[in-house]
Amino acid sequence: MSSPRPLPPGFELDDDPGRVDVDAVHDFLSTRAYWALGRPREVVARSIREATRVVGLYHGGRQVGFARVVSDRIAFAFLNDVYVLPELQGMGLGGALVREAIEGSDLRGMRWLLHTADAHGLYRRFGFAAPCDMLMERPARRAEA
Repeated sequence: MSSPRPLPPGFELDDDPGRVDVDAVHDFLSTRAYWALGRPREVVARSIREATRVVGLYHGGRQVGFARVVSDRIAFAFLNDVYVLPELQGMGLGGALVREAIEGSDLRGMRWLLHTADAHGLYRRFGFAAPCDMLMERPARRAEA
């Protein structure tokens, strides 16, 4: 995305990582996102810095949504940390955010992966489906304290 894309009414998407409000993203992910509860701020900041692509959703300059993409830029892209503030859901903003994350760059032709326990209907609209028999997962291991 070369410049912020306006969305009615007064919302915009922007893929400038320097614009991301790390504190707002950390607050949402670490306290309200079932997949990232307790995630330290330093980890959120690093994940934004090292992402292949980030897309922010803004209203009046305030961060109200986010999506992060990790990719090898050859074969796969992994969609992560997608959210829209609950009070703004149901307005089509999540669809616009996911569409921009997937279709708004040279990554659109990759094999896309996603882990989610919700919003399956939204993601199906963008071609996501149940994994094939070839997909396996090794869960994260936490260091012993």
